[in-house]
Amino acid sequence: MLPLSPSALVSALNALPPDAVWVMMVVAAFGSVLGMLAAFGRAGVTVFVAVAVLAANLQVLKVVPFVLLPGPVAEGTVVFAATFLATDILTEHYGAAAAREAVWLGFAAHLLMTVLMLLALGYRPLDAEAAGEGLAWALPFHDHLAALFTPAPALFAAGMTSYLASQLLDIRLFLAIRAVTGARALWLRNTASTAASALIDNTLFSTLAFVVFADTPVGWGELWRTYILGTWLVRVGLAVLDTPAMYLAGRLLPERRR
Repeated sequence: MLPLSPSALVSALNALPPDAVWVMMVVAAFGSVLGMLAAFGRAGVTVFVAVAVLAANLQVLKVVPFVLLPGPVAEGTVVFAATFLATDILTEHYGAAAAREAVWLGFAAHLLMTVLMLLALGYRPLDAEAAGEGLAWALPFHDHLAALFTPAPALFAAGMTSYLASQLLDIRLFLAIRAVTGARALWLRNTASTAASALIDNTLFSTLAFVVFADTPVGWGELWRTYILGTWLVRVGLAVLDTPAMYLAGRLLPERRR
């Protein structure tokens, strides 16, 4: 096996504290937004939003314990938070229409992925006799895909309801603050709009995904402490951390560098 194979990389990351992997995820997510902006401009940031929506809604199936939080939390927070950085960059530099287009393209990407994967799961899986020795490797993959995408309709309903409500609110709040501050206080419109919309997103998604649509609903106390408030505080911290990226984005615009 190659020393840099995916399985070896995963094993190496599993040996690290979860908080260290979280830092890597923050750097990768925010860095990807800036990298896509620098390389492709508006189109690159829009593509990032679509990819991040898909990734975050798969990551939410993985629950991780962190040292600084009271209980295990569902993943996807960092990647999804990066979509707010992306739409704020689009709103600031390309206008609200460009940001809303990215939001709706993220919705369309998730809808298409859900439909296409459910249809793929609709094919009857191979049995051992039909697979023979040559295709024996493929036998477990139907169950693996089913574990990822069977929850997709419920997660889609919860995720896209909260996603659309919070992202469209974020754009409105960002514009409202800019109307008051003008070109000044970029940090304020970035942080305040994201913090307010993230609370709406966390509340809607957590209530729908882990109570309304869940086979085993979590208790209201745990829902509020861990899934809503605890994760929201993390997202407020991420909004503060991504503020330097907002300022750097203005220097990375392809139009400006030309």
